[in-house]
Amino acid sequence: MKIRILTVGKIKEKFYRDAIAEYQKRLGRYCKLEIVEVADEKTEENASPSQMEQVKEKEGQRLLSHIRDGEYCIVLAIEGKKLDSVAFSQQIDRLMVSGTSTIDFVIGGSLGLYKDVLSRADFLLSFSDMTFPHQLMRVILLEQVYRAFRISNKEPYHK
Repeated sequence: MKIRILTVGKIKEKFYRDAIAEYQKRLGRYCKLEIVEVADEKTEENASPSQMEQVKEKEGQRLLSHIRDGEYCIVLAIEGKKLDSVAFSQQIDRLMVSGTSTIDFVIGGSLGLYKDVLSRADFLLSFSDMTFPHQLMRVILLEQVYRAFRISNKEPYHK
């Protein structure tokens, strides 16, 4: 199983990079993990709605260019479905059993996701009604993917 995290922007803060590296190491025994970072667009301080939409479109096109036919695409979106950790684990299990070889998880930039990215999704996933910084969301996602593999392998995990 290959898990790809497609995300906008680079992680600048060391504490986020350290957490990501730790989960990359832990996930190595369960899957092949790849993190693809696409460039974020500079957004002017008082950008108009149309300028913000253009930023989302450019970032969205960069994300979409990395999603191949046949890959299962899970887009993180506030309007998506909420799953508990066990249900999330079961969904990953179902995908593996059905022959899915690659799952793409998509995390948008600070302005959110372009409509074409949302429409490409095979599944919209929400972690909360709250908004999180996209850098932190990467850590949260990796932790939940790790937890999902632990659950499906009937290994202990912190509840």
